[in-house]
Amino acid sequence: MARHIKCGKLFTGLGEGAETGQTLVMDGETIRFAGPSADAPPPGPGDEVIDHSGHFVLPGLIDMHVHLSYGNAKTEEDIDLYAPLEFRALRGLEAAQRVLLAGFTTMADPTTTGHVSLAIRDAIDAGLFAGPRISTSGRQITNRQGLSDWYPSWIGVPETSIGVLCRDAAEGIAEIRLEVKDGVDFIKVAIDGDSMNPATDVLVAGYDQDEMSAMVREAHRLGKKVVVHARGAEGVLYSARAGADVIFHAAWMDDEGLEAVVENGCALCPTLSLVVNDIDFTRPGDGCYPDFPDAHKRELESACISLPKARAAGVKFMLGTDSGFAVTPYGEWHARELEHYVKYLGFSPVEALKCATVNNAEFVREEGRVGALEAGRLADILVVDGDPLADISVLQDRSRIREIIKGGETVKLEINKDARRLRSEFSYDLWSDVYTQERIGEIGMAPNLNQRAAE
Repeated sequence: MARHIKCGKLFTGLGEGAETGQTLVMDGETIRFAGPSADAPPPGPGDEVIDHSGHFVLPGLIDMHVHLSYGNAKTEEDIDLYAPLEFRALRGLEAAQRVLLAGFTTMADPTTTGHVSLAIRDAIDAGLFAGPRISTSGRQITNRQGLSDWYPSWIGVPETSIGVLCRDAAEGIAEIRLEVKDGVDFIKVAIDGDSMNPATDVLVAGYDQDEMSAMVREAHRLGKKVVVHARGAEGVLYSARAGADVIFHAAWMDDEGLEAVVENGCALCPTLSLVVNDIDFTRPGDGCYPDFPDAHKRELESACISLPKARAAGVKFMLGTDSGFAVTPYGEWHARELEHYVKYLGFSPVEALKCATVNNAEFVREEGRVGALEAGRLADILVVDGDPLADISVLQDRSRIREIIKGGETVKLEINKDARRLRSEFSYDLWSDVYTQERIGEIGMAPNLNQRAAE
């Protein structure tokens, strides 16, 4: 039985806009026809006709940067230390379902704990649970000055961390070979971190050029693409020269780094959601206030200079959100990243949508089969009320989603609204202050010590 969709407007991901008078025909999990209704094959006996003539139809969206094992973490310790891996996998499955219900039928997870996201991917592939299509790396490879080396040296990098400390290229290559054996879809390297070097006030790379090139070369030899966390100019330069497939962030990229990105055909995935959400949402009383939002303001200012240059130079952009932190919770802000591309980087809505569809589709393991609506591709479809080409923000309103189709089947999924978080999932402060007599007096709660003494 085929399913025929009458589209109000159809954005296939391949053109420069949306067309009216279009029909999609799905046969099983694939698209048989996408084009003018006048040319569509007529419905046969038993075929289903779905009338979305009042709605906008587009490919299922793709998020390149979701961390399913993080659990909407409030601290780095929440990510690495709390909740056993088995619980993280169960919790991460629900997170993946939230991503799907936001209209993102495919996602990539660049950095997980243990085999958490691989297990979620495989459980969905096996049909045990509903969820988006998932491509995932293993633990991210990092060195000193890298992203996952955030604990004091007397603690080190625990086995339950999302990162693995590889102190030179040889250790990195050994880890790459292990992760390939374990079935990852791609390799993630964190060449730099979040903190500026106090001596230079810049982000330094944790690997030199020879080390980075050796690791990327080995991953490619084994048939795996490489994504890199590189925010600083040095990290971007070394990653681009090494031939990394995708560079995340790149806000501090300089002209030399951009030249290397263009020369080596690297794609950029800015991932502005964490930056902008931190600026917009973090409040006094949050532990990172005001330092982290202030740092992200400076990063956004730099990104608004460096990244439009890359767009003008013809660099391919992909789209991801860094979902999985408390400020970027699963299922909530994925589509806002498209608005950031329009607002901050100068993309048109069409260009932003292409980043979230056909561009991202070139990286994930279903390469060439998702991200666009044309005959032979998988029937992953999003139907919304409103025109995102006129107002890209309509994709953030989940009440506007009329239908989500994955592999030709309508997604029928409900998240348990009564689900709760366990204390054991998080680190926590017993108190938020030190209650000396002076402090108690400052906040107006001081007992009358003189009166007590007189008594």
